[in-house]
Amino acid sequence: MFGIGDFARLGLVSVRMLRHYDAIGLLRPAHVDPFTGHRSYQAAQLARLNRIVAIKDLGFTLEQVSAILDEKVSTEELHGMVRLRRAQLEAQISADLARLRGVESRLRTIETEGHLRTAEVVLKKVSPIRVAELGARAAGYVAEDIGPVIKPLFAELCRRVEAAGIRIAGPGIAYYRAEDDGSVMAHACLPVNVDVGSYDFLVHDLPGMEMAATVIHHGPMEAAGATFQALAHWIEENGYRSLDLAREISLHCPADLAEWVTEMQIEVTGA
Repeated sequence: MFGIGDFARLGLVSVRMLRHYDAIGLLRPAHVDPFTGHRSYQAAQLARLNRIVAIKDLGFTLEQVSAILDEKVSTEELHGMVRLRRAQLEAQISADLARLRGVESRLRTIETEGHLRTAEVVLKKVSPIRVAELGARAAGYVAEDIGPVIKPLFAELCRRVEAAGIRIAGPGIAYYRAEDDGSVMAHACLPVNVDVGSYDFLVHDLPGMEMAATVIHHGPMEAAGATFQALAHWIEENGYRSLDLAREISLHCPADLAEWVTEMQIEVTGA
């Protein structure tokens, strides 16, 4: 038998924690001295303590821990719970990192406000173009919502176009449409020179733009907000009005995202 202090040391927990576990019936001492109230534990109880701590650290409440232990969870089941929790934590970490990148991008947008040079904006006519296209829904316009949707969409579209034996005839084009429920439909397009036919992707003609305000963005798309907002300021300051058509043309997409080159296009009218 071990006193509560020794048992806490052996189990790598605090005495206070053991007292709390006793109070809620999660881990009762093997013996309590009726005169002094001193608690004593058996070495065999370390097995239950280990399970309590492991399950609690997976994010379960103590009430849930108690219910799980009552079901006599096996070691293999505990490993399965760890694997599931690891996947959940990795997803959360990924989401948090994406959110942090979004904050950093927003700060860069704030820092660069007003620094876009007029000469960087080019007004031009954009011709219609035939494309292969796939679409998917994103939760919103923020980078952490768009990125995980549009990137796999382009990868899948490339796979399908190549499987159909079709040659890609130009750089990728992305555009987005807001839905009534607040979500966004992301569209990935690849220029092709084929007739409209029966494929496992859409083949159609993207409409042209009589006049588009365009600017080149250098770097990852997560940081493109500053470029798009600067372009919006230019459009307004020069007396133009934007129409409901904007596109991103992927001119250069190497492995290093810092070297990406993307042309931003916003259809405009009237000077």
